[in-house]
Amino acid sequence: MDLLAPLKKHFGYSEFRPLQEQIVRDALAGRDVFTLMPTGGGKSLCFQLPALLRDGLTIVVSPLISLMKDQVDALQASGVAATYLNSTLDANEARARWRGLHNGEFRLLYVAPERLMLESFLEKMANWPIAQIAIDEAHCISEWGHDFRPEYRELKKLRTHLPDVPTMALTATATERVRADILKQLQLRDPQIYVASFDRPNLTYRVLPKSSPYDQLFEFLQSRPHESGIVYCASRKTADSLATKLNADAIAAKPYHAGLEGHERGRHQEMFLRDDVRVVTATIAFGMGINKPNVRFVVHYDLPKNIESYYQETGRAGRDGLPSECVLLFSAADVVKQTRFIDEKSEPEARIAREQLRQMVHFAEARECRRTTLLRYFGEERPDEPCGGCDNCLTPRETFDGTIPAQKFLSCIARVQQKSGFGFGLNHIVEVLTGAKTEAVRQRGHDQLSTYGIGSEMKREAWQAVGRELLRLGLVETAPGKFATLSLSEKGLAALRGRTPITLTKQPEMAATKTKGRAGEIEADEKLFDELRALRRTFADERNVPAYVIFSDVALREMARSYPTTPAEFRRIPGVGEQKLKDFAEPFLTAIREYLASNERQTFSAAPPPPAPRLSKLNASETETLQRFQRGETIDQISRARGFVRGTICTHLAAAIDAGAALTLDQFFTDEQQAEIAVAYARTGGANLTGLRDSLGGKYSMEELRIFRAFAQRTL
Repeated sequence: MDLLAPLKKHFGYSEFRPLQEQIVRDALAGRDVFTLMPTGGGKSLCFQLPALLRDGLTIVVSPLISLMKDQVDALQASGVAATYLNSTLDANEARARWRGLHNGEFRLLYVAPERLMLESFLEKMANWPIAQIAIDEAHCISEWGHDFRPEYRELKKLRTHLPDVPTMALTATATERVRADILKQLQLRDPQIYVASFDRPNLTYRVLPKSSPYDQLFEFLQSRPHESGIVYCASRKTADSLATKLNADAIAAKPYHAGLEGHERGRHQEMFLRDDVRVVTATIAFGMGINKPNVRFVVHYDLPKNIESYYQETGRAGRDGLPSECVLLFSAADVVKQTRFIDEKSEPEARIAREQLRQMVHFAEARECRRTTLLRYFGEERPDEPCGGCDNCLTPRETFDGTIPAQKFLSCIARVQQKSGFGFGLNHIVEVLTGAKTEAVRQRGHDQLSTYGIGSEMKREAWQAVGRELLRLGLVETAPGKFATLSLSEKGLAALRGRTPITLTKQPEMAATKTKGRAGEIEADEKLFDELRALRRTFADERNVPAYVIFSDVALREMARSYPTTPAEFRRIPGVGEQKLKDFAEPFLTAIREYLASNERQTFSAAPPPPAPRLSKLNASETETLQRFQRGETIDQISRARGFVRGTICTHLAAAIDAGAALTLDQFFTDEQQAEIAVAYARTGGANLTGLRDSLGGKYSMEELRIFRAFAQRTL
């Protein structure tokens, strides 16, 4: 059978992606099929095209309402008779779709596993000509899968109810153990098994030490002003607060999580798909099956629970094959948080979760190629060479001779076990090494060991990193179970006895991720800038005010790059209002004209946008005060309307100024008041507002002076 013609007709493609054609032919031949393809590999077409080339109905088991709607919308847009049944439909819509199913009007039906396995649903299905069952996100059936869902377990009964109907199981992430579990649970008969490469060569993987996470995220997003992406969070609360902060900082974002009403989740998803917002802050519920090809980045704000989740979520980036970024913010505190959640699970579940978390931490802290580490986890090997698409290959981590700290750690494990007759966990070993005076250490007599306190020169976090690296290197073993006690492996024992040289990895400094230099500095004629600064100083000295009262550095730099020579041009300089135009235009314009008479005009690249105000720093009450003030209400009017004393409103506005709100001194003080306060402020400074108030004879309240100080301290 020619498959290229219907492929082009229904889906617009001229050729298949790897493995698709073989899978489609097996499906048409009535075989059971297991398909493992990375996100963006084209899994859906493997059951959609066969559904159009044979009689009967293909039932697609899908775990999420959003996934159903997205795929059905896409199919209907291609002229394919597809539908779904779920709780979002009203009674009339549902009845119409049931009628269509009984009349054979549809080729594909999407349905959730809970609904599919209802007795009433199974009875109705018995009357339909079912050609195939396709189980999407099949890893959900395995307790070893990263997204285990008990309702998927019921699907194994389909073999009893529909013994002659071929089944196709599809997933983007499954280890060999999970693959075997899927085949067993679904009772697939002599299945054809297809496993595509897990490699996504267009993705770049980076792990950053998590220091000031919101600032790190904001800086990352600012550097990509025209790109859209997903920020994954561990909790609904974090997803909500991040979206609020980003919107306050002029980055269009929407949250997505199970705590939102269904219609709201759908609206946020739609806005993202249509590029009405460029960032979605989401829990893991978002993205499964979402067909948005131009997701340019995925940021993990919190540590994923396991590598499968991480791989699948990063896989949402770059589905169009273009270069895309995957960034993970990692901290030991996140590991502790995840461990606490795991401890609340039943022991069988917790055992699996601990192992999965250990592997995730291994990935985050490893110095080896991240692509190699990922692929190896899924049983795939790649050449032992730099991938050119991860931080460890692009900027290799620094190593050092870690023999001495490794010997101390290994020796401490041995001494503790020798003393007590059994092993202890990582944190306890670190407490002994650092000489911690804890009850647990004293009770067991571990403060009497020769290794007690021998590691006091290093911080607790550094010793924890050493311990985790020794685990990765196979020198230390961890027992399964809640307490994950450490013991020396044979390799570790040999290294301890033989004093084998051991190379360890330097942990990146937290500060290394912060922006260096002056972001947003305006390129300008430096010689002219210096002359204008001198002129500004003259006027400041004459008026006995600080220089910033005359003009900010931003204003001077803009003058030194655009060379205004007329009042109209001068008016366009940031910070030039009517009064400053009147007071300073002529002398500054004269200085610029005289400079140009003996110096060539330079040309500069486009001016960078001014730094965005960080209004996310404001709480809800401060934000409301700012919005009212910007609408034209006076401080007294806001005070009366909101039921606050005047001082509280002034404090709100001072916070807004500090956050970078577009407010000016002229909105609060006359020129005379500004000059008067500036003279006193220059003498007393900003630390002592009481002294400033007293030096001004009590003419200004503390709150008003707080507002002046906020302007004086704003970065200019």
